[in-house]
This record gives sequence, C-alpha cells and structure tokens, in this order.
Amino acid sequence: QVQLMESGGGLVQAGGSLTLSCVASGSIFRINSMGWYRQAPGKERELVARLDRGGSGNYADSVKGRFTISTDASKKTVALQMNRLKPEDTAVYYCNIQGLRSDLRSFDSWGQGTQVTVSS
Repeated sequence: QVQLMESGGGLVQAGGSLTLSCVASGSIFRINSMGWYRQAPGKERELVARLDRGGSGNYADSVKGRFTISTDASKKTVALQMNRLKPEDTAVYYCNIQGLRSDLRSFDSWGQGTQVTVSS
C-alpha cells in the first residue's frame, strides 16, 4: 500500500506564502504523476497543480503565476510553493500520487489533507 503524508498547512494573512510538502511511503516501482488538489467548504475538489513523469504539467488558472509545484520522484516527494495567497485560496489541500507499485499494480493514493486558511 502506498501512503502519503502531507505537511505545511496553516493560517496566513493575504499576500503571504506557504509551502506544502507531501512524501510517499511504500514499495513504489514508478511514479507517473504527482499533484495537489483542494476542496473549499461547499465546493467540489479541484485540481491546483500537477506534473507528470515526462515533466508536463498544468495549473489551475486561479493559481498560475502564484503557485509552483516541484517534485522529486526519487525521493517520492512533491511540494507546492504558494505565494501571494488570497482568501479564496482557503481550502483543504490534498496531495495525489499515481504510479505503479513494486508488484506492478497501479496505485492512485491521496493524502489526508492539510488545511490552508488565508485571512483578509
């Protein structure tokens, strides 16, 4: 089983910065993609940023130019640097990693979520 552990959420004033981190544990043969999603109260979970194994990535329009995703597949980590935060960025942020386990079965794992609150 592949488990993800997130850290780095918290309370920050508008205009501030936070960095979220996520590390995977378990027997992983290959990571195909790593990303971050978020879910605000009363809303559906949405993609924030994602990078695939080939380096191709995408960001939500609302975070382009403010957030940066970085990954290290060898260390099984993915981070999200969030700058110029806005109150509308307030949400629970979830890490997601997809790939193949050491038994070559695919996995699609989610972290437990970390709260990010941006005050105005």
